[in-house]
Amino acid sequence: MKVLHLISGGDTGGAKTHVHTLLAGLTPRIQVKMVCFTEGPFTQEARALGIDTEVIPGRNFFANLKKLSHMVQEEGFDLIHSHGARGNMMAAFLSKRTGLPTVSTVHSDYRLDYLGRPLSRLTYGTINTLALRKLDYRIGVSDAMVDLLISRKFDPERLFSIYNGLDFTPRTPAMNRAEYLRSVGLEADETCVVAGIAARLNPVKDIATLIRGFAKAHRAFPALRLLIAGDGEEMANLKQLAADLGVAKEVCFAGWISDTDSFYNALDINTLTSISETFPYALTEGARAGLPTISSKVGGVSYLIDHGSNGFLFPPGEDQALADHLLTLARDPDLRKTMGQRLYEKAKREFSIEATVQRQLEIYDSILRYEKNGRDRVVICGAYGRGNAGDDAILLAILTELRSIDPDLSFQVFSRNPMETRQTYRVNAFYTFHIWKAIYYFKRAKFFINGGGSLMQDVTSYRSLWFYLWTLATAKHYGCPVIMYGCGIGPIRNNGNRARAARVMNRSVDSITLRDPDSLKELEVLGVTEPKIALSADTTVSLPPASPDIIDGILDSRGIPANGNYIGFILRPWPGFEEKTKDIAAAADYVYETYGLTPVFFPIEPRLDVAAAQRVIHWMNAPHYILTEAYTAAQTIGILSRMKVVTSMRLHGLIFAAGQGVPLVGIVYDQKVSSFLSYIGQDLYEDLNRLTADKLKSLIDGAVSRGKNPALLSESVEKLRRMDEVNRKVLEEYAAQKKNPAE
Repeated sequence: MKVLHLISGGDTGGAKTHVHTLLAGLTPRIQVKMVCFTEGPFTQEARALGIDTEVIPGRNFFANLKKLSHMVQEEGFDLIHSHGARGNMMAAFLSKRTGLPTVSTVHSDYRLDYLGRPLSRLTYGTINTLALRKLDYRIGVSDAMVDLLISRKFDPERLFSIYNGLDFTPRTPAMNRAEYLRSVGLEADETCVVAGIAARLNPVKDIATLIRGFAKAHRAFPALRLLIAGDGEEMANLKQLAADLGVAKEVCFAGWISDTDSFYNALDINTLTSISETFPYALTEGARAGLPTISSKVGGVSYLIDHGSNGFLFPPGEDQALADHLLTLARDPDLRKTMGQRLYEKAKREFSIEATVQRQLEIYDSILRYEKNGRDRVVICGAYGRGNAGDDAILLAILTELRSIDPDLSFQVFSRNPMETRQTYRVNAFYTFHIWKAIYYFKRAKFFINGGGSLMQDVTSYRSLWFYLWTLATAKHYGCPVIMYGCGIGPIRNNGNRARAARVMNRSVDSITLRDPDSLKELEVLGVTEPKIALSADTTVSLPPASPDIIDGILDSRGIPANGNYIGFILRPWPGFEEKTKDIAAAADYVYETYGLTPVFFPIEPRLDVAAAQRVIHWMNAPHYILTEAYTAAQTIGILSRMKVVTSMRLHGLIFAAGQGVPLVGIVYDQKVSSFLSYIGQDLYEDLNRLTADKLKSLIDGAVSRGKNPALLSESVEKLRRMDEVNRKVLEEYAAQKKNPAE
């Protein structure tokens, strides 16, 4: 593989570090050449790192383009990789001449790159905006940057994410802490706590918020100091702000520094206050030094900083929140040490140079593979984009399985919130009821998946059943193989709907996998015999939990001790639920008093479930916690894995917990709940209408007792995962088939 990199050559800061580090790491692995348009420190440092670097100077764009075209033809490059406005513009034109695929690394928000410089923003900013649209692929420095690009209508399946990697080889600072602080002029003895930041002093970095937050914290903790490393147009204004707030002596402006090892070694707390970022090196450099970090919640920061676990996050511009976090860390040296160690371990594991280089190679391989082989499209339809963690977890499970079978597949997903689906799952999506788009994609799809859950039922709505049946019939009409995947069937109560559903499934569906035996019986009663039918499991049973650090951070940030003993309650409004709230509250009090398990109320669909939980909490006396936010499937599973028992009305609350071997109690509002629990041998459930406080207490007693028999629980988990293999085999069969000739 041979890759040509294009960059202006005048870059500084994170972009320079990223390019130098990346190309130095790639050079021993593949053939890399960098072309710059300016000679200077950037190119000199690149050559010193062993990077093949050539400068094509001059302002004559078309002359330079001609030289590059000859170079590409003579040297046989496979791919053009550009960085920044000038490199992107050249790559866009060069692609037209050579036919080579192009990719650009987006190091920062291109709309903010020239903030405070209106002329540059108008010229270079406009050029970059236009050029980025012309290139074939883009790499965002962080997943958050990819989200931003998706929000601006870039194709999610032509986007990749990468993170700034750092060398975690141990380093010895040139100066010790005391020597360094003296060298920059900060008056601080060994009792002082020094917070610091390394950043350009321009509006995007919002150092003013740091100074204001520091001043507030300093009033409560006079031993606090602030060290600011960097230079820029805001220097004079920031010095004046420090003086106006009465902390001029406690705030040191060190100017531009080259000895970053000594700088970070002198700090106790690392900070970042930017209003926009991708994934700044200042965070990983602080992590390498083992520093707890306080950062604005921007860009890809939250992929490294787990709030409350290895640092703190605050909304951009919120100086009071920043001050509160500064005080928390300043007053607790043990917390600083613990958070710093956690951050170091995570950064070393996930954000090393080796990880970045390997990720870049994978991106190159993917691009060249796509260009050579093209990409088959799969259309997926389900109840997605409605804020229900269970339904969205089904989509995640389907995509995860398909990508493991064929990483080059392309997707189009029906969604009630297409933008959210694009950003969350990195797929193309369209509004659920955009009929003409659905037909367009059916004509070009390799196969169609009617994806999981209880879609074939008419209890909630006749119209939803009719819509899903229409998608099955229409996909088949346009020659697209149809799979109903990990489904629950029924209840379908209306006789006309039952006849219609049976007719469509017999005529239009090729394969059906079912998540429970009751669904199989329902198909038999309906007379559905034409498709291939197999009993499997819900597609989400094999989804993994988020890492323990992330779950610790979520719990800690909500005041929930991460290692406590808990019982989880997942409730939802339903006819008859209101009359049972006192019974559920009494059982929650009982389990706390009897077993010392603190109730944690958890939503699967927050817009409904939180209100249901609050109705129960109103009648309770025991201490408890309530989570009110929407979480990803991995986070949801991770939180439920911390429960000793889970009592749930929501089916996916039970499925998620079952996959982690947690004892279950079901409150049955729909037959799918009891069917699932019976299927996996966890028979502790009661119908909502017959539920009493004593009955629920008895069921929880049984679940607590069952928790003492891990072998039995493990058997249930293994059964689920074995059955899920049936789903995978069906996908493998259709993924291996030849592409639809209509493509």
